[in-house]
Amino acid sequence: MHRKTIFLALKSVLIFSAWVLAAGCQSTKPIKTVDAVDIERFAGDWYVIASIPTFIEKDAYNAVESYRIDEDGSIATTFKFNKGSLDGPLKVYTPRGFIRDQSSNAVWDMQFVWPFKAEYRIIYLAEDYSQTVIGRSKRDYAWIMAREPSIPDKDYERIIQFLLAQGYKLDELRKVPHGKATGG
Repeated sequence: MHRKTIFLALKSVLIFSAWVLAAGCQSTKPIKTVDAVDIERFAGDWYVIASIPTFIEKDAYNAVESYRIDEDGSIATTFKFNKGSLDGPLKVYTPRGFIRDQSSNAVWDMQFVWPFKAEYRIIYLAEDYSQTVIGRSKRDYAWIMAREPSIPDKDYERIIQFLLAQGYKLDELRKVPHGKATGG
């Protein structure tokens, strides 16, 4: 049983990696990022409020992405969520972020499995670092995140308008339910 679980996990990672590689081969006008990110302030926990999700997170609940700066300057990332319901099985992914634009710290490569990297752009960041939006130049995925598990409706609507202005189609945008998580 343990081998089957490992095999299924590796299969998921390989499929995701192949998808990232294929997606990265298409050219699109880069989406504008914020001017500067203080990585130390950006580090920590971010609740995923809503997203245009990748296939691994389509049925995510209690989604939280955490960032920690490692000694080598890369970003240790932990993405946790309950699958299928508020108390569904806990899923944990640990990609690594690599800051590509050292002048702004707003453009990263996110690596789930070597050697494949996915584009990660910080396109909105509240002045007090309470809310952020992560996007991609292809405008295929986006993540609205906050330091708390919910944000005021007016902030959410403002961010929706921001994403539309960036050229996003939001028909697949999904609010991520948050509640009492189990399993970790």
